[in-house]
Amino acid sequence: MVRSSYGSDFPERQHVINDPETGVRGIIAIHSTVLGPAAGGCRFWHYENDVDMVQDAVRLARGMSYKNAMADLPFGGGKAVLQRPKGDFDRATIFRIFAEAVEDLGGAYVTAEDVGTTIDDMKAIRRHTRYVAGLAPQPGKAGGDPSPWTALGVFESMKVAARFALDADLSDLTIAVQGTGNVGGGLCSLLAQAGAKLIIADVTPGRRDVLAATHGATIVDVSEIAGVQADVFAPCALGGALNERTIPMLKARVICGGANNQLATPADGEALLARGITYAPDYVVNAGGIINVAAEYLGETTDQVRERVHRIGSRLRTVLDQASREHLPVNVVADRLAQQIITEGAKVAA
Repeated sequence: MVRSSYGSDFPERQHVINDPETGVRGIIAIHSTVLGPAAGGCRFWHYENDVDMVQDAVRLARGMSYKNAMADLPFGGGKAVLQRPKGDFDRATIFRIFAEAVEDLGGAYVTAEDVGTTIDDMKAIRRHTRYVAGLAPQPGKAGGDPSPWTALGVFESMKVAARFALDADLSDLTIAVQGTGNVGGGLCSLLAQAGAKLIIADVTPGRRDVLAATHGATIVDVSEIAGVQADVFAPCALGGALNERTIPMLKARVICGGANNQLATPADGEALLARGITYAPDYVVNAGGIINVAAEYLGETTDQVRERVHRIGSRLRTVLDQASREHLPVNVVADRLAQQIITEGAKVAA
């Protein structure tokens, strides 16, 4: 087995997982530990090649650094990505090997759920390392599935973005939701309760169809969702939803969703500004999940999580106001604010 760490200007550290005997492959990317241990979920996904896997991990780790900084959490940013094999595989072995890699890092990285992983996976990891959150919650304590908190943070942010850009309540708007998994589905339920009209798309029909029947949502093909007639577009699937193909299609005036790395490139933020579209930076609005994970790891309560998640909207408003004053893309302003927080943390630690 090879579990080797090597330095890099960006990120701080990359920990490679490569077990020739079992074929388990993955990477733990630690972007920053300036504010505390690097915290971020473990993604279990099939990548066409290792280059794609590593690039995804590095981008996600950077996003976690900025997300944790903007959420005022005492954690840096990291992300783990494991290659999901095609066909049958031994899940227990994969997560045992991953847990051993986490333990090797000695607390520099704290893992949790992400795309493709579950509470049961976190329980399996906990048998081999203590550096994990996302376990079943204890009464009154934070913990468990982080996705409802992510959905709530996006919902609170969407209310703020709609008021900022459209001077409207969600009950007056049509929301196009791309991806109806745990976060997207939870967001749809909150939006329906608020009286919004829903248009939804997902690559798998199961939960999408249930949501459509429950909330009266209109279903469209995934290839069409970015261009439908809607007031708000909510990317809640994988990253890169905002790109040179989809941005010209957009009819929505607000972008606010739960997906990570929504901008395919930084230049796509400039393209949104040029079109007069208000973009709510993903790592600002989707921080509810990591807030819950951090609170669980620190032994905090559900009430503390709820209070912090409800503050996400006001944090977003600060970013939007500053971007408007300076006539800059919102992602540029958010990145700058996050970098300032990390830089100040480095000064304090020095």
